[in-house]
Order: sequence, then structure tokens, then C-alpha cells
Amino acid sequence: MTFASTIPRYRRALSLFGASVLLHLLALWSILPHMLQPAAHEPPPVVTIARLIAAPPPPPKPAPKTVPKTAPAAPAKVLARARPAPAPAPAALVDVAVLASQPAISDQAGAAQLLSAVQSVVMATVEPPAAVEPVAPLPPPAPGYRVDLPPSARILLDVARRDADGTRWSGEAEMAWQLKGNRYSMKVEAGISVVVTRVNLVALQSEGSVGETGFAPSLMTEKRRGRAQTATHFRDGHITFSASQQAFDQAAGAQDKATIPLQLAAIARADSGQLAAGIDIQVAEDKDASVFHFVLLGQEQLHTRLGKIDAWRLSRPPKPGAYASRLDIWLAPAHGWLPVQISNIEASGAVTTQTVSKIVLTDPGT
Repeated sequence: MTFASTIPRYRRALSLFGASVLLHLLALWSILPHMLQPAAHEPPPVVTIARLIAAPPPPPKPAPKTVPKTAPAAPAKVLARARPAPAPAPAALVDVAVLASQPAISDQAGAAQLLSAVQSVVMATVEPPAAVEPVAPLPPPAPGYRVDLPPSARILLDVARRDADGTRWSGEAEMAWQLKGNRYSMKVEAGISVVVTRVNLVALQSEGSVGETGFAPSLMTEKRRGRAQTATHFRDGHITFSASQQAFDQAAGAQDKATIPLQLAAIARADSGQLAAGIDIQVAEDKDASVFHFVLLGQEQLHTRLGKIDAWRLSRPPKPGAYASRLDIWLAPAHGWLPVQISNIEASGAVTTQTVSKIVLTDPGT
């Protein structure tokens, strides 16, 4: 075969190769625009709507059956000072739109921005705790009677004492009190006469406030001959003594042994009918504070330096186990229901009686 005879054969092969390349280029040109553009039927970006609702509080857990060995942590101190009113919170139900098609959400900055927005919504739906106000203690109940305090005065009394062995003594006593505004002060002294002199046996001083319950002692001191002075305190709802470690809860209308005759006078001045059913009053004396139950024994006529006086007799009979003495007090309606006689019968049988000899109104009042 010669070179000239082979030329037509190469020409045919080249023609076929060129035609094949041309057909591939045409096919690629027809589909390339579709590959570079998104499909016409691709759905639009999806928008997701999320609603955040404050979850209800979980149910209370049952108390554990076993007691932990370790001591619990000390509770946090509660601030009694009121906090400033919080700013108005948005509605509890808030719509948060998250565009899922935005590519920025997938990076770190976008995620942090979304998390901050969600936290703001959640905190807005939670109500801040209310400020805790200090709870004031409840006031003691009313004593159950009305009072009308007697005006400031000074009463002198004759003292007659008979000891258990029959020995008799005589002396004088003085009861004086002063009302100033809502405060009072009171002094009681008693002594006996020996030859040409007077020996003071006991001195009581009481001070405190006055109000709807009558006399309200805060401090009473007592000085007896040959003994150190003692004090009885009424404070913070308790009665305490300087000569004892005992403490008693203070009842409404509580009295000391200096003010008890005047408290009974105040009750009778307000309404003498209150005495008929009996009167209960807590009285602090010596190292004890117990309830004295006074009963009305009736009306009697007393013979005094002021003449005959009609008086109502109240008695606190002995109570086994609490006190063994008896206390009788006579109140005179014609003298403003003031105490005109006081008698104390001790457990030993000794009797001390104080009978009015003079009444001086230092402030007559109303």
C-alpha cells in the first residue's frame, strides 16, 4: 500500500472524530445553564415559628423519711427592706421568629444572638420574687374588761398587824400615784411604830404606761428592811425577776402587787357590774407571776377615821399549789371606787390590815 492510498482513510477518521467532538460540545452547552441555576420548582425558604411558654412549677417532692446526718446549711438572711418595684414585664406568651434560611444563624455570632433573645423572653415570663416584709408580733388579747383610771391621788392608811403568835403591831402606810400623759409612777410604803419612832418595813415603786388595759407596769422595785432591793421587769411580752432566773409570759392587763388595788378600782369605775362575774388578773409578786381570781363577796360598812364607809369587798381566796395567802380589797363607790381597806392573811395565820385614814386628790381629773 502506498502513502497516497492511505490519505483518504485518515481523512475519514478525522472527520468522524471532529463530528463526535462537536456533538458533545453541543450537548454540554444545552445542559450547562440548568446546572448553574437552581431548579424552578425548588420551594421557598421555610420560616419556623416557636412559642415559649413558662412551664408550670413542678409538684412538691415528698419529705425524705431519713434525717440527714450533716447539718443543713444556714438559711440566707431575709432582707426586711422593701425592694424597688420591678419594671413591667412583657406578656408571658411571646412569639420568637427564627429564619432557618439565614446562613448567619449557623455561625457562632448568630447562635449567641439567638440564645440571648430566647433568654430575655424566658426571664420576662418569670415573675420576680416579692419582697418579704417583716411580720409584726400579734398583740396580746384584750383582758376582757373595761377600765377608767382613777385620778392622781395620795392615800394614807392605818396599819394593824397580828403575828401568828398573837403579837400585835401598829403603824402607817402610804399609797401615792401620779398620772402624766400616758405614763404613771407609783409609790407604796408601810412601816410600824416603835416607841416614839416609825420603822419602815417595805417600800414599793412601780412605773409604766397607761392605756386601754389600765395600768401597764414596766418596772417594779421592792426594798424590805434588812434585805437587798429586788426588781420585777415587764418587757418584750415576758415577766422576769432580778432575784430569780424564772421567766413568765406576760398576759394582757398584767399587774404588780403595787398596782393591783388601783387596777381593780379602774375596773369598778368603768362598770361595777363587771365585778359580779369575777375578775382574773395576772399579778407578779416576789419570784412568781400567777393569775389572781377575785370574787365579789358583797357590800360591807367599814369604820374608819373618815367615818363609816360603804364598800364592796373583793377577795382572792387561797389557791393550793400556787399561793397560800388570802388578799381582800374593799372599794368605796362614794370615794371614786378607791381602795379604802386592804387585808392580807398569810399562810402562817398572820394578818395585816390597812384601813384608810386620809384621801388627798392631787389631780381630781374627771
